[in-house]
Amino acid sequence: MTKWDRDYIKAAKKVLTEGTKVQNRTGIDTIKLPTYCFEFDLQKEFPILTTKQLFFKNAISEIQWIYQVQRNDIAWLHERNNHIWDEWMIDEDGYWQAEQMYLDENNQLQKGIVRKYIGKEFAGTIGTAYGYIVSYYQLMDKLLNSIQHNPNDRRRVISLYQEVFLKTGVLEPCVFCTEWDITGEYLNLVVHQRSCDMPLGLPFNVTQYAVLLSMVAHTTGYKPGKILWTIKDLHIYENQIKGIEEQIQRFQENGSYEAPILWLNPDVKNFYDFDTSIEQKDIKIKQYRHMGPIRFPIAK
Repeated sequence: MTKWDRDYIKAAKKVLTEGTKVQNRTGIDTIKLPTYCFEFDLQKEFPILTTKQLFFKNAISEIQWIYQVQRNDIAWLHERNNHIWDEWMIDEDGYWQAEQMYLDENNQLQKGIVRKYIGKEFAGTIGTAYGYIVSYYQLMDKLLNSIQHNPNDRRRVISLYQEVFLKTGVLEPCVFCTEWDITGEYLNLVVHQRSCDMPLGLPFNVTQYAVLLSMVAHTTGYKPGKILWTIKDLHIYENQIKGIEEQIQRFQENGSYEAPILWLNPDVKNFYDFDTSIEQKDIKIKQYRHMGPIRFPIAK
């Protein structure tokens, strides 16, 4: 039985039984906990849920898109059969739109189509978010340099939440900050998430940041260590409850499968040299058994 499945199901039950029902910008109410925290030890288990199928190739290509190739264009993802950002793509006129809650001229809450002008120069992208920020501030270059040349550095922080660029990004980053620590032979990671869609976002994010930590450790001479994952606003949308209850039932009836194994090509010595093609030749998740997919609706 995997620790990650057990911890995830425990948290899901806590949200459903102790959470508070709240409104939000999407117009679909959530049940939320104000804060929550998970811990992972990559020396003991690679975290990927087995009580539902995780499409890990998309998770890996997205994390490479952000931190390795540092792009914000949707076309790069499409070339790798990844469509997770399609709902947030800026159109050819420079707009992004979604049905959301908003305040009208009388300061009354209404639901309708909200259009946000980003700029025609950002058509086909998600604007100045995620990979754009990493590239603009050279965040990965600075991180890698610090790990390799100043192992006792206590200022290894990557923040994707940059005020100056929020207005021209389609979505404020959910996983917005990482802090990197070296203790002995291990590279450790602290992840901060400002808002967490538990059924959809959390499983995806945990696996991909475990991959990212492993990639960085692999190419800087360290072993991947522990991840501390802190969340503000852990929530389940009301239209996701049936699916999460199915996942809980799977765990109660069948437990979980054994954790899979992450394989990284030992010949890759530079972080930027990992294969970024659709084949992902240098990054493999092996022996992954799961209980099948559960479809959860997306809230924009």
